[in-house]
Amino acid sequence: MNIIICLDNNNGLLFNRRRQSRDSVLCERVVALSSESTLWMNEYSASLFSPETVKVDSDFLEKAEKGDYCFIENVDFTPYLDKVERIIIYRWNRAYPSDTVFDDSVLTSRMLIKSTDFAGFSHERITEEIYE
Repeated sequence: MNIIICLDNNNGLLFNRRRQSRDSVLCERVVALSSESTLWMNEYSASLFSPETVKVDSDFLEKAEKGDYCFIENVDFTPYLDKVERIIIYRWNRAYPSDTVFDDSVLTSRMLIKSTDFAGFSHERITEEIYE
């Protein structure tokens, strides 16, 4: 499975159990990226996407198969690291308040294979990083 997460400059994920930000162009990019596979997420993230483009399940990390994509906001994927093929990080290139941060030690055994900047709707620059 391929993990997709959104982070601020300090690897922040959430503040007070809420997402830090969102961007419609980023969501469109995620749908396009996963168009040949299944895009999984939990109920918390589902409102960001059109219902016909995603599969929503509280046990989505358990159900995701090889090649599937999992959009992560408020769950820990580290128990499933043995299933993870790629980690795709979207960086907001801003610092937001956060009280939940991504532990980037999971990237130490992975290589950055691609980094691309693109303009979002509400963010001047979003950086996509792909780790294998």
